Amino acid sequence: MVVNCPSCNTLVAWVTSNRHRPFCSDRCRILDLGEWAVGKRGLPADAEYYDVKSEKLNEE
Repeated sequence: MVVNCPSCNTLVAWVTSNRHRPFCSDRCRILDLGEWAVGKRGLPADAEYYDVKSEKLNEE
């Protein structure tokens, strides 16, 4: 199987010998980690869900 590197879109073989998968290199892996750390990347979330949960925590 071949996938695109999430950082630079280079084609990468999805094999166990590729220790950086799904990335093409350690550089792309570290760049991606940095983007997560500063909030440039994240999982989509429903803000209303978190607001409701926060309110319920404050009530208890």
